[in-house]
Amino acid sequence: MKMFLSDNASGVHPKILEAIKECNTEHELPYGNDIYTKKAIEKFVQVFEKDVDVYFVANGTGANVLGLSCLLRSFESVICADTAHINVHECGALERITGSKILYTPNDNGKISVDDVKKFLHAIGDEHETQPRVISITQATEVGTVYSVEEIKVLSDFAHGNNLFLHVDGARISNAAVYLGVSLKEMITDTGVDMLSFGGTKNGMMFGEAIISFNPEVSKYLKYFRKQGMQLISKMRYISSQFIAYLENDLWRENAEAANSMAKLLETKLKTFPEIKLTVEVQSNIIFAEFPGEWIKTLQDKCYLYITDEETNLVRMVTSFDTSTEDIEEFIDQLKQFSIKY
Repeated sequence: MKMFLSDNASGVHPKILEAIKECNTEHELPYGNDIYTKKAIEKFVQVFEKDVDVYFVANGTGANVLGLSCLLRSFESVICADTAHINVHECGALERITGSKILYTPNDNGKISVDDVKKFLHAIGDEHETQPRVISITQATEVGTVYSVEEIKVLSDFAHGNNLFLHVDGARISNAAVYLGVSLKEMITDTGVDMLSFGGTKNGMMFGEAIISFNPEVSKYLKYFRKQGMQLISKMRYISSQFIAYLENDLWRENAEAANSMAKLLETKLKTFPEIKLTVEVQSNIIFAEFPGEWIKTLQDKCYLYITDEETNLVRMVTSFDTSTEDIEEFIDQLKQFSIKY
């Protein structure tokens, strides 16, 4: 059975593999001076309809930490949800590399609001406390929910009105845009986001992410942060060529639509089982559901599942660009063996 463990477990889209193969024919200049990197940057400028700064890195943690490094000094802090990837799943990388502090607040279905941020602003000007400087949100969130364009704009306006920056961890940004039915420009450029970690690995790429800066002043030293942060890839064309294929003809959207649609199908199927409780409305390609404990033990022998809370038997399932209807049906057939209804 195909895994629902993570979209990191999926394969690579054939068009991405072909792009890597095509850039592997001749010698090229290293460290991003190649024709593929230049073309990929042009593609991002076209997508966001803004003269953005683009820096390619190997992974999402690198994108988050280096992007935020441009926005923070060691005595400053970043405000995020308690579930944020930078707070929970990056092994303290941000705090170790930047020396800055993470200020986290309880999430509301994965999201934070202006009211959540306000409570930290009392520290501004107090030399005894870390100084709030950045609001960081994840789109789609770690629980699969999606900030609306209006919600992002409100946070952005509030941030800029209080001398803060807005950073977006966009590991699944394509899935979020598809759910909202908007362009990347509408969701990010038009709302005033300052810094974006643009993910591709979870949506059909082999590896590689992009740091997108919408404010050239804050990213003017990013190339040094990238080198110092060990994320300057010598053969960068193997990342940038993927992004060319990913952005051309909206492959990013095609892949995300496939993953999102399969998540909705899986959600619909799971609702037919009285023993299973879905805990969050599916808005992207992530499903959270509480399963009977004995089911999980048996299912783990058939396919990998990610248990997020062992006390409540809360399981996270993630669909991918290559998840098929047959994959969903095969999984549901396994569940039918346990349910009293079937």
